[in-house]
Amino acid sequence: MNSVHSTGARIGIDVGGTFTDFVLYDAARQQLAYHKEPSTPADPALAVRNGLVALIGKHGLKPDDIGVLLHGTTIGLNAIIQRRGARVGLIVTEGFRDVLEIGRARMPSSFDFHATREEPFLPRERVVEIGARFNRDGDATRWPQADAIRRAAEDVRALEVDTAVIMLINGFLQPEQEAALARDIEAHTPGTKIISAAQVWPEIREYERTVAAALNAYIQPLMQRYFERLSELVDELGVAAPILVTASNGGSLSLNAALARPIDTVLSGPASGVVAAARLATAAGVPRIVTFDMGGTSSDIAVSQHGLAEMVTRTDIGGLPLVLPVIGVSAIGAGGGSKIRVDEHGVLKVGPESAGADPGPAAYGRGGVDATVTDCYLATGVLDAAAFVGGAMSLYPERAQAALEKVAGALKLDGADGVERAASGALAVASAQMASELRKNLAQRGLDPAEFALVPFGGAGPTHANWLAEEAGLAHVLVPLKPGTFCALGAATADLRRDFVRSLRVTLDDTAAGAVGRIWQELETQAAGWLKAQGVASTGAPSFWPALDMRYAGQAYELNVALPHPLPSPLDAATLAEYFHREHERLYGFRDAQAPVDVSTVRLAIVGHMVAAANVPRFAGQGKPAPRATRKVFLRDAWQDAAIYARDSLGAGDAFDGPAVVEQDDTTVLVLPGWQARTDALGNLHLTPAQGRGPAQLQPQPSEQGGAA
Repeated sequence: MNSVHSTGARIGIDVGGTFTDFVLYDAARQQLAYHKEPSTPADPALAVRNGLVALIGKHGLKPDDIGVLLHGTTIGLNAIIQRRGARVGLIVTEGFRDVLEIGRARMPSSFDFHATREEPFLPRERVVEIGARFNRDGDATRWPQADAIRRAAEDVRALEVDTAVIMLINGFLQPEQEAALARDIEAHTPGTKIISAAQVWPEIREYERTVAAALNAYIQPLMQRYFERLSELVDELGVAAPILVTASNGGSLSLNAALARPIDTVLSGPASGVVAAARLATAAGVPRIVTFDMGGTSSDIAVSQHGLAEMVTRTDIGGLPLVLPVIGVSAIGAGGGSKIRVDEHGVLKVGPESAGADPGPAAYGRGGVDATVTDCYLATGVLDAAAFVGGAMSLYPERAQAALEKVAGALKLDGADGVERAASGALAVASAQMASELRKNLAQRGLDPAEFALVPFGGAGPTHANWLAEEAGLAHVLVPLKPGTFCALGAATADLRRDFVRSLRVTLDDTAAGAVGRIWQELETQAAGWLKAQGVASTGAPSFWPALDMRYAGQAYELNVALPHPLPSPLDAATLAEYFHREHERLYGFRDAQAPVDVSTVRLAIVGHMVAAANVPRFAGQGKPAPRATRKVFLRDAWQDAAIYARDSLGAGDAFDGPAVVEQDDTTVLVLPGWQARTDALGNLHLTPAQGRGPAQLQPQPSEQGGAA
């Protein structure tokens, strides 16, 4: 694989369902450019090729001017959600055939008598048992002889699977032995790969370990076909630059590494946007942010402090647990396509049902008849039907009006402005739902919303951001220059990153601390080898981020405790315990210095730093820009005159008061009455309360909620 040209252009790519987004950064030319290409769902790589052709032609590039392509995709995620992956088998320790069926024996809801569990993506009839097992110390208490291995191989061949995963109880303690058994079985299964679960992710808890390894095998053939097709089309263009793939942890990895471990990439799209927001906030001098990505079905938030996005070590995908480290993205409520209805008690509801992209909101004119959040934006005048997506897509106000008339009728809002009042009420309900979830998410982390700025991106995020900030008590909204291509920007600026893990099971004392230190040394060597194998030149020395999963003895789950690098010296039990006590006290308000502390997992992340995209200064503004027009916008139960600005015309230092609407080709930004907007030196738009309206005054009064709420 080629190394990145030190002066070559970096192109970030984010493949979405409607558009494939591109961001070009050329350090030599001090150029930052954006492009949106219609996606080609039947052949997603074709949209990537078409977009590259457009970028090369539009900006006068030659194929060898491109230094690296950084690519994010949701292909693996969609395959998991839609259950259309490969045919996978499973080999388990005898007596554990139902490991995926039983899972954690939990129902989705304790209070819903009609709730059903997700069907396992790997059915019980494709599970083979083998007499191999380790005890809690990692000693093999049972091990198969040659004839047992052959019988297991025969059973696997009978399954007619593409790949089989082997998971042995306590195999995380002996990943090499588990991998050796996988090779022994594979010797008798020509055409079928046998993969060790502990080689994919050697972490304690057999159910979660099995899911991670099986999902990796489940999406691997699909991802391989896609990346082979992508490489073929890129080669046809004469582009010899290496392809990096963005990862769920906010970093990137080589194409070969992504083919071997596609499970690392499934949440890369949302992660890239959060990483871009973290870097944007650092450049803008904003220390703490909550990102806000409002899509068609739901809205997602994530937290970043001092330039570092918050990570979690467990999330859910399609009803399945994923225990790999990922950017901590949480769903908080409605999206632009969320449907609006009035229930049997006359209560206005928003979501969770969504019109999706097809048929989409009623205003799209594609057959949708139910009112959605997007229809409310149009009915209240926030969106201009002629300027939506820069005029590239038509909206039909009369269809939004017709859909909302049904809502207004159910609410008995039959007088003047009844439709607008219904729409305003629905937007207030959506904002209240999101704000409640946002505050709860921050409270669970021990964080105060008033200390954070909101960074919206995506198509609808900047439109709804001011409503959400006002409802949740955030006194600052930071809108990027190009929110609609923000995930592609995150891809273009992604560092190389990989997380390594090793589980053990010890009560913390000085002997255990010594063992932890030795594991960190081994992981550091392994991580350095991985970074070298990426074949991509990083800048300077890599960063190492160590962490431990720890708990008080008897607790059911651990806390992830970050440690500094270089590691503390001396690395003794008292030092490690103090880090844990501090984190426990920060989250839960107390520490128990007398209780034994258990260590279950040792973690290490390596980051190979890429050349960061330089900040491109914004042209100087006029200070008080003249709006290009005004229009009536229905806000707080009344029509108000809102100034309309074009984002492209706003320069550094330009400032104006709400109510106002800022239009651009990838989104629309609403500035509420009582708020001010200011463009900074990098072109970002800062929304803050007018003088005297601090966080305590931001909670909407009942009259501001809309009569239908």
